[in-house]
Amino acid sequence: MNACSCIYVNDIIMKMDKEKLERAAYILKAMAHETRLCVLMQLAETKEKSVSDLQQEVGCEQSLLSHHLTDLRAKGILNARRDGQRNLYSLNNEQIIPLLECILNYCK
Repeated sequence: MNACSCIYVNDIIMKMDKEKLERAAYILKAMAHETRLCVLMQLAETKEKSVSDLQQEVGCEQSLLSHHLTDLRAKGILNARRDGQRNLYSLNNEQIIPLLECILNYCK
């Protein structure tokens, strides 16, 4: 392999890593709020909850909680489904759970 192809392969690897880093920063920014972290931890424990259940556990106004839920859903971190008149929220990917645990353990 000549030097030119090595540089090209390295550029592809660097671009891939940059895309992963950008995605990681995007996810971490979305999580970077006490209420959002609390919501994610609650959903990590019970898999799926309604807005009213989350409101009781998180302890903030329903309108503010809905704003946080909408943002987390828009960023692909949460799923939402309708059950009658209730919206039920769950984690989009459970691989976020070890990340949450790591962050909380780091803060001890």
